[in-house]
Amino acid sequence: MSQAVVAVNAGVLLPVLAPAIGAAAVLVVDVVAQRLRRTHYLIALVSLVVGAVGTFAGLGMAAGGVRQTLCLPDGGQCMYAADSVASGLQLAALLAAGVTLLLSWPDDKKQSSGNTAVIVSLVLAATAGATAVAGARDLGSWLVALELATLPTVALVALRGARSAISGAIALLTTALVSFGLLALAAALWFTATGSGFLTPAAALAVIDDPTRRPILVLSVALVVAGIGFKLSLVPFHAWTPEAYDGAPLPIAAFLAGVSKIAALGALLIVIRAIAPLGAPALTTIAIVAAASMTLGNIMALRQDSVVRLLAWSTVAQAGWVVMPLAAASSAAVFASGAYLLAYVLATLLAFAVVAALVQTRGAARARDLSGYHGLVHDHPVLAAALGLALLSLAGLPPGVLGLVAKVTALRPVVASELWLLAVVAAVNAVLGVAVYLRWLRVVMATAEPETDKTAPVAALAPSAHPATLVAVGLAALALVVTSINPQLILGLLGS
Repeated sequence: MSQAVVAVNAGVLLPVLAPAIGAAAVLVVDVVAQRLRRTHYLIALVSLVVGAVGTFAGLGMAAGGVRQTLCLPDGGQCMYAADSVASGLQLAALLAAGVTLLLSWPDDKKQSSGNTAVIVSLVLAATAGATAVAGARDLGSWLVALELATLPTVALVALRGARSAISGAIALLTTALVSFGLLALAAALWFTATGSGFLTPAAALAVIDDPTRRPILVLSVALVVAGIGFKLSLVPFHAWTPEAYDGAPLPIAAFLAGVSKIAALGALLIVIRAIAPLGAPALTTIAIVAAASMTLGNIMALRQDSVVRLLAWSTVAQAGWVVMPLAAASSAAVFASGAYLLAYVLATLLAFAVVAALVQTRGAARARDLSGYHGLVHDHPVLAAALGLALLSLAGLPPGVLGLVAKVTALRPVVASELWLLAVVAAVNAVLGVAVYLRWLRVVMATAEPETDKTAPVAALAPSAHPATLVAVGLAALALVVTSINPQLILGLLGS
């Protein structure tokens, strides 16, 4: 009697396996040689590079192209499938995790070796979850991978030990538990409606003409939007975001703004593609939360004097732009959503990297307060230029051409589907967004620092930024410059 075997292709799974193996290797090395602190980072960066190389075969594939593995025997369905969009999101998650590790490198001297190993392994574990969820096609893998991308971040926020960090970690943990409950219920309803454990259009098509099961499937989709809305920081599921960002170390806040958002969108796109046969009515919820997120996020960002909280509310607003195209229920909407997310991640990581560099050169108190950026262009012109490019990209203004192209790309499916009210809300929020980021940029470009700042003791300022932080700033700035010169690079990665 022959035994059925699930087909496994390790090459296709490399973006997931590399960071997962790297996390295990870091812990093993820490046990064998606890004093080799920097080795943890080197192992992690190598594993991320290997994982990134594993995505190359899937980048830019034509529509319909897909790399599959973990397939059931006799031509059965596959539990893992990575097309150009999934591969693009995986590459972005791996590179964003690399920037996070570079930003956290300066803390290596201040931490015990055990803490260093824990931080690096948790970052790699969450990154493995982010890359896995982008390719998951069955309910079990989808749920587990999404939670693997989420739960390590709770510990990463709490490890700082400060009261604000504990408060942020508790808010994030509460959100994660509620989110998991909603997603587990959504998965149960999906299986009830379709009778299938796979998130595929074929499963949804079996329900489309059944008046008794279709409402169950629509309810499942609504719960998915709510559950992932917590992770994407969509209104009204956003309350944890400012607390967690402000309480977390800056590198972890950057991780939350980058890798965690990539994981959440990857999970949402799996479901959106599966329910495409249901049409636009099933996605009305997305239009509502997108409009609310853009509006509330921009209004609250305008009120912030803490740059970290400003970036947190910026995340809420940008999350609305990320999911807005998905209200159109078209294949172009998936590419538009993915492209906007990549543009947002690039610009936001650069902003966080500059803030981290200024924490080391000006001190945490000044670098986290908006007034501390007064006259930055005269003190640190290179960092000011990098921050300016990031802010202009988020605002969608030249020379941040990538942000402008991303906004046009996000609006195109909405206009094509004649969702005029949503388009008008987006246009109004584009103007509000300009006000948010130009408010910060105006302080950066001020002619001179106020007298009160000039009297600050020079001894209180750190002499220079750590080389690893400067490398992170340089890499993020270079990527943003290149993609602003040629935005088609981002669209091409996603196969658009």
